Amino acid sequence: MILAGDVGGTKVDLALCKFDKGQLLTVHEHRYHAKDFPGLVQVVEAFLDECKQSPGGPIDVRAACFGVPGPVRNGRLKLTNLPWMLDAVQLAGELKIEHVFLINDLEANGYGIAELTPDQILVLSPGDPAAEGNRGLIAAGTGLGEAILVWDGKTYKPMASEGGHGDFAPRNEDEIGLLRYLQKTLGGRVSSERVISGIGLANVYAYCRDVKGLPEPQWLKDRMLAEDPNAVIGELGESGASELCVQALSMFISAYGAEAGNLALKILSAGGMYVGGGIAPKVLKKMQDGTFMKAFTDKGRLSDLLVQMPVRLILESRAALMGAAAYAEARAAEIGGLSERAESVQMASS
Repeated sequence: MILAGDVGGTKVDLALCKFDKGQLLTVHEHRYHAKDFPGLVQVVEAFLDECKQSPGGPIDVRAACFGVPGPVRNGRLKLTNLPWMLDAVQLAGELKIEHVFLINDLEANGYGIAELTPDQILVLSPGDPAAEGNRGLIAAGTGLGEAILVWDGKTYKPMASEGGHGDFAPRNEDEIGLLRYLQKTLGGRVSSERVISGIGLANVYAYCRDVKGLPEPQWLKDRMLAEDPNAVIGELGESGASELCVQALSMFISAYGAEAGNLALKILSAGGMYVGGGIAPKVLKKMQDGTFMKAFTDKGRLSDLLVQMPVRLILESRAALMGAAAYAEARAAEIGGLSERAESVQMASS
């Protein structure tokens, strides 16, 4: 069995996986509130105890991998939003799992792409589907993640980055106004993540309300206080029931497309761009109305290059978990010489 984890600032998603005929299958999964536990070890122990109580007999976890938010250095990471220090060697010892790996969460998403089926991907622009070359991955959720899928002529190797923390680059008067507004409210520098993320959508909404003067009626204020604000903005922005939400969502999606285009230029993603994260699948109508793609391809003399790049949206919310499982299996096979994926294929053919 393989243990996969997707660790965030507020939640920890865990999955116990196996392989059948080479295909990754999830045996059991659960989401935990991170702040209910003193550390990742305790979360995993609770999960494994839960797995043992399920049908299926004893659990033999050969390898584990956790996708984590931030740069992993020498198998270690200090989480920003939780008082946890993660160390792969220490985790392996305490959990009694032979192989434990920590990788960046967008890197995990990158490995997950190869495990996805066509129905788990939505094509925003076909571009040139036969083109080969590097691919890019951008994902707006709680934060803004960016990664590179390096093409070596045979396979894609995901490489993490912290590109979401690069400087926000405004392209028009509205975005210049947004930059100035955020410079004041944040007290200085503005990164792309401050605009293109869950926090970013709320920032854009506040700018449209406070600076552009779009009205926020009492019923909207009440909903923003009682519900998830981003879900409200997305719903009303797509339905057109609130002009404030319409303009905020449009500004957000346009900035998202522009940053995706910036990443595509920087890594020359001839093989295409993938859009992941939790926000895009929740506003599919807006993602498909041309706003994202217009900003993505609006790159002056190099616009035609961007037009030729396929753009695909990841619908599967478990892509990072799937990628973590695939990575754990592959690395454990490299180290120990025993591949669960290959074994499953052999067993099916025998």
